[in-house]
Amino acid sequence: MAKPPVAKPGGDASAPARDRSPWTNPRLTFRRLFGLDRSGPPPPQTLSDAPWNVWTIPNVIGFVRLALIPVLLITGLSSRDGTDPLPAVIFAVIGWSDYADGIAARVTGQYSRFGALLDPIVDRLLVVSGLLICWKFELLPRWAIAVLVVRELYLLVAGRVALRRGIELKINWWGRWGVWPTMSAIFFAMCGLHRFAEILLYVGLALSLMAAVMYTRDALTATGAAPSS
Repeated sequence: MAKPPVAKPGGDASAPARDRSPWTNPRLTFRRLFGLDRSGPPPPQTLSDAPWNVWTIPNVIGFVRLALIPVLLITGLSSRDGTDPLPAVIFAVIGWSDYADGIAARVTGQYSRFGALLDPIVDRLLVVSGLLICWKFELLPRWAIAVLVVRELYLLVAGRVALRRGIELKINWWGRWGVWPTMSAIFFAMCGLHRFAEILLYVGLALSLMAAVMYTRDALTATGAAPSS
């Protein structure tokens, strides 16, 4: 699912790294390890003025996830009716391995600007690829798929506008909770459990639309609070 870009308020790509506040990798509790506790400031390595730092363990996991996307599309779109086991398994592997790169980053402390950008791109490509398969074989209601695609495009454009204006948008819990019902709907549709998948899709769609409303409200509030130049 599309996530709003998180930018350092008033961030400047030319700002030196020494200007960042001191930061240490938080103590790994169960909630922190699995991404349930996201309190505190973001790692400075993920901010807009940080080096890319491409070659890290979490990013290698991200590259593997990215490489599996074309395999998913080829096997899914060439299947008999969209419910062959192989594309469903590939979809599940790409989806669940999103936890793996996050855990690897928290355990090793290998955060990076590149990883912060790569992860949501792979997630978005995964959802779009799954929706393409579901659209072709009508595994899910096409009107709901169309609404999801419009929501993704809206957040993509709105997020870029927010970044250009130096507005910081934090990922809200509506968006976080909307990801897995949506991904699960695609997975179960590819497994042939259409009724259950449809229910999950409606839950994910409702949460995702509420997240978009909250992002829009936060952006408008930040725009109104920003001092005029």
